[in-house]
Amino acid sequence: MKSLLLASALCCGLAGTALAEDWHDSPWGPDDEIGAANLITPESVLEAAKLVKTGKTYNLGIVVDKDTPAFSPRSMSITVLQPNQITTEGLGTNGMTYNDDIFMGWLGIGPQIDGLGHIGIKHTYYNGLAEADVAKADGLVKLGLEKLPPIVARGVMLNMAAFYGQDIVKEGTAYTKDDIVAAAKAQGVELKKGDVVLFHSGWLDLLDGETPDHDRYVKVEPGLGISGAEYLAEVGVIAVGADTWGVEAVPFENGTDGVFAVHQILIPQNGIYILENMDTRALAEDNAHEFLFVLGVTRMKGAVQMMINPTAIR
Repeated sequence: MKSLLLASALCCGLAGTALAEDWHDSPWGPDDEIGAANLITPESVLEAAKLVKTGKTYNLGIVVDKDTPAFSPRSMSITVLQPNQITTEGLGTNGMTYNDDIFMGWLGIGPQIDGLGHIGIKHTYYNGLAEADVAKADGLVKLGLEKLPPIVARGVMLNMAAFYGQDIVKEGTAYTKDDIVAAAKAQGVELKKGDVVLFHSGWLDLLDGETPDHDRYVKVEPGLGISGAEYLAEVGVIAVGADTWGVEAVPFENGTDGVFAVHQILIPQNGIYILENMDTRALAEDNAHEFLFVLGVTRMKGAVQMMINPTAIR
């Protein structure tokens, strides 16, 4: 996205009237740095594991490369090298050769998780932490993704394309509380505390479908609305994801008085993680509305975001 307004507003943490007044203290105590991931327990994992009936697995992360559209100025590239081998037949008399790769880019690109250190409200972050106590140039000193335990939980996919009767849900469509409740009822599922909720809109077809439109894909999107985000926080979900680059509706519901307000409701206010660019198409094709969700995030110390490939298992 090229809009300087969105980028600057994200940094400034504008969110209008959607934000609760008293949100600074974590229910898990003053030292908490993992938020809703505290809901993951041995008991909840055993219960979620009961959802596995067929053993079928689903990659939820999209394939990413240098041409994947991303929130500006994010980009990435890979350089493959054969160190100390170009002028030789390889290493040792047996001629051992190998390829290495150098990654250059942003960790918040393609399929990604937004950690609790990503979004703030006027420079205050989850659990009331001041920016000066969180972010350093060489990594987060608090709220880094290395603190996040494995996310193993009940996953629920809400097919919003089917709910609205659209192949691709129109940009700017905000999933309200009433929409989410109705979509879940239509699918015969109940959202529960400790869930990971994924929304399917068909938006990824603009990325790699028969008629891709990368410009549209990354400038606008359907997604979670303010009342929907507040409802999911009330339910007590661990993470919210979607098949879009930013999970929430763009254009924003409240214009510049609500720039990435859904991010603010979920992350700093409630410690809920955001999963972007999730490929929900195979789940939608199989009507897989309930499954075991598994995600282990690379434990890079101080990371704000991370490219991911979660797995759904039925």
